[in-house]
Amino acid sequence: MITLNVNGQQHKVDTDPSTPILWALRDTLLLTGTKFGCGAALCGACTVHLDGQAIRSCVTPISAAANKKITTIEATTDGKDRVGSAVHAAWVKHDVAQCGYCQSGQIMSATAFLKSLPRGKQPTAAQIDSAMAGNICRCGTYARIHAAIADAARALT
Repeated sequence: MITLNVNGQQHKVDTDPSTPILWALRDTLLLTGTKFGCGAALCGACTVHLDGQAIRSCVTPISAAANKKITTIEATTDGKDRVGSAVHAAWVKHDVAQCGYCQSGQIMSATAFLKSLPRGKQPTAAQIDSAMAGNICRCGTYARIHAAIADAARALT
């Protein structure tokens, strides 16, 4: 039995410690906003935050989350997360999603990136590109993703 802190709540998970966080979230806790993409940490669809850092939940075992805080896409939509709210608003404003499959991972990466910046600092285009380089969008909405992140950063100043 492993206790996970997910979105501020404690959950006991009765599964093998090597089980990827992704499957504990989706199959056990029924938090299905985090997506399975490649299963090899290459596409970013499974991105969640572990103690504020963007990680690939498809390859990170639940044992690595002991005594740490997991944040999923569901927690960025509740209105309590200032940065998450700004990112979501910018995503809608810029009509980022097409198929939408990668979007939870994109939003989680963007949110972690913006939270890592000093308050009020505007990211450069190169910083945005670097922060989002590991997230793949098959629909190719990269220009809208970039614009949304820049817009969210401006909204946070």
